[in-house]
Amino acid sequence: MNILELDGVLAFVNDNIVDFHNRRIKSLEDLNLEKLLKKNPYLFKAKYIVYASDLITGLLDAFLSSSEEKLFGDFLENLAIYIASETCNGHKSTAPGVDLEFFNRGVHYIVSVKSGWNWGNSSQQRKLEEDLRNAAARIKQAHHGANAQTVLGICYGKAKTTYLRGYMKVSGQNFWYLISENKNLYTDIIEPIGFNAKDHNETYIQQKAQVHNRFTKQFIEQFCDGRGEIDWVKLVEFNSGNFDLDRFLV
Repeated sequence: MNILELDGVLAFVNDNIVDFHNRRIKSLEDLNLEKLLKKNPYLFKAKYIVYASDLITGLLDAFLSSSEEKLFGDFLENLAIYIASETCNGHKSTAPGVDLEFFNRGVHYIVSVKSGWNWGNSSQQRKLEEDLRNAAARIKQAHHGANAQTVLGICYGKAKTTYLRGYMKVSGQNFWYLISENKNLYTDIIEPIGFNAKDHNETYIQQKAQVHNRFTKQFIEQFCDGRGEIDWVKLVEFNSGNFDLDRFLV
């Protein structure tokens, strides 16, 4: 494995973290109230939300949190592929469910990269197991019994390395070491990831405030009664009203 040049990693992070912030803003620009109101209204009623602005805050935070997790996961996946390309000529995989492939010490590694532990339901996890198993079989067939190792790589977390569902599961420091053989890489990347974060976040907060205020105004106009109270029945009807079952029942 080649020695990883940290200056190159820092340059890659600095260049690509900008895209993450731009995509965060784009997700706000593409959002509308109708899309936001697809979130679970029963949950917010159970939390005794009485201010329209508080409801919009909760809906926005729930939507943006899941969106940002996906966006940042894409960034970390690309970072891992870049690092592996520098250390051992790794490359983005074309196999379904696989993100990265690289060869080191006589082993062909087949890696699915996840940003964190909380991903996927049981059927998605079974699908990943199948995808990794199929990718390994193809490699062994194409390269006459090559030593192929399937891996689920988690970008952060302290869990110890284990074998689960037929693949190796590595996280945190161990994952970054696997693709670099640098025990300190997991901490080396934290500072550049925060490059100009304050400036980027100020722009994002301004955009979010504008969206929040606009949606609050629209929500009050559409879903508050003459006294200013949230009309939960109207909101639930908008979110879930779809009765047509009578056409299917005898």
